[in-house]
Amino acid sequence: MVQEKGSSSVSSSPLHLFSMMSLSPGLGSPFPSLQEMRSEDRGLFLIHLLIACANHVAAGNVENANIGLEYISHLASPDGDSMQRIAAYFIEALADRMLKGWTGLHKALNSTKITWMTEEILVQKLFFEFCPFLKLAYVITNQAILEAMEGEKVVHIIDLHSFEPAQWISLLQALSERPEGPPHLIITGINEQKVVLDQMAHRLSQEAETLDVPFQFNPIVSRLENLDVECLRVKSGEAVALSSVLQLHPLLAVDDEMLRRNSPMVNKSPNSVHFQGVLQLNPHTLGDFLDKDMINTYGASPDSESSSPLSLPIPPKMASFLNAISGLSPKLMVVTEQESNHNGFNLMERLMEALKFYAALFDGLESTAPRASIERQKIEKMLFGDEIKNIISCEGLDRKKRHEKLDKWIPRFELAGFAKVPLSYHVMMQAKRLLHSYNYDGYKIKVENGCFIICWHDQPLFSASAWRFRRYS
Repeated sequence: MVQEKGSSSVSSSPLHLFSMMSLSPGLGSPFPSLQEMRSEDRGLFLIHLLIACANHVAAGNVENANIGLEYISHLASPDGDSMQRIAAYFIEALADRMLKGWTGLHKALNSTKITWMTEEILVQKLFFEFCPFLKLAYVITNQAILEAMEGEKVVHIIDLHSFEPAQWISLLQALSERPEGPPHLIITGINEQKVVLDQMAHRLSQEAETLDVPFQFNPIVSRLENLDVECLRVKSGEAVALSSVLQLHPLLAVDDEMLRRNSPMVNKSPNSVHFQGVLQLNPHTLGDFLDKDMINTYGASPDSESSSPLSLPIPPKMASFLNAISGLSPKLMVVTEQESNHNGFNLMERLMEALKFYAALFDGLESTAPRASIERQKIEKMLFGDEIKNIISCEGLDRKKRHEKLDKWIPRFELAGFAKVPLSYHVMMQAKRLLHSYNYDGYKIKVENGCFIICWHDQPLFSASAWRFRRYS
């Protein structure tokens, strides 16, 4: 693991700093000289400032929010310690949210912005390389498929985001060693970039030929939200499995304003935000930022109409997708999603949850990549930073990063006709073996009701669950 010279894996952790908070300064408090502040003091200070500043943003108090952003900008840095880096991306997101109040100004500043798909593909591969989450998701998915498809002669896997050949190469190798011989394997890969699917088809076909596994790759160029399930070409006699890695939450995007107006289930009380779950913290991890004193000081934001769309009817796109998938009668569906609630109506609720979640991600990345690493900076800016901006700055249908916890996904799958499949002990052993082989110290896996929760220390980050259509139950 990479450790910066002179730094401490505990004392410099933003999660650790959350547990130490006892001061509650407001924006008007006297600040110590920035040059005299220790790294730990600066981290505590940044947390207070971020919460105070976010409250002003939520209230539409531009002058005070501007003062807060200016103070934070002197302390934050995208190439500093973990807390400085996190603060840099959160203030960018808060500033973007403020600018959206001036539609013309916001559009003008973003009018020449270009998103290069090659960079998006690159950052996904860097995330795969430097963080354990995708590797774990693939190992868990593959082993669950192997166990569910034992004895099947034709296996059809639908990969809802097909971009990393390594996952299916590993499965091909395992299938080639089956005592009864390999099945005929069909993989339908979905991605909005044709070049990615072409590369997948070439690499997997090569490997299948080498292993003498009958193989077919069906590419579908589409965003998941626009997918026509009829294009999946599932035939009678095929045993169907689906792999969804961090793909379902965008389907929860809804018109939040319409829900606020029309649903009596939205609590209108300005004090209705509940942070009790935030308080179960581990002082050895970055997610430990939040403390009772801070919450009591800042409380709920003025924009508080706290109720997650979770408590409302399933959004139409999600309901339509799950119903269409259930029509395929899948023998197995393995789902990996972020284990955090970033889908509340209330800005402050989302910000508090996001601080804890991304603090742990930044802290974990600190353990695997040097601070000066260009690869690390790309992951933080192009992946984590963009997600933070979407969670904090966007509303309505523009807010795609609607991460939700497993306890909210379970009833959705059950309503769509799915039953949970407990992940086996052997699946767990495979996942733990991967963590050990890559020396991913600090990461661990917990079992909850037959599902896996992937954690940085004790901070839950991702869940993995397996489902089958009830016909197979």
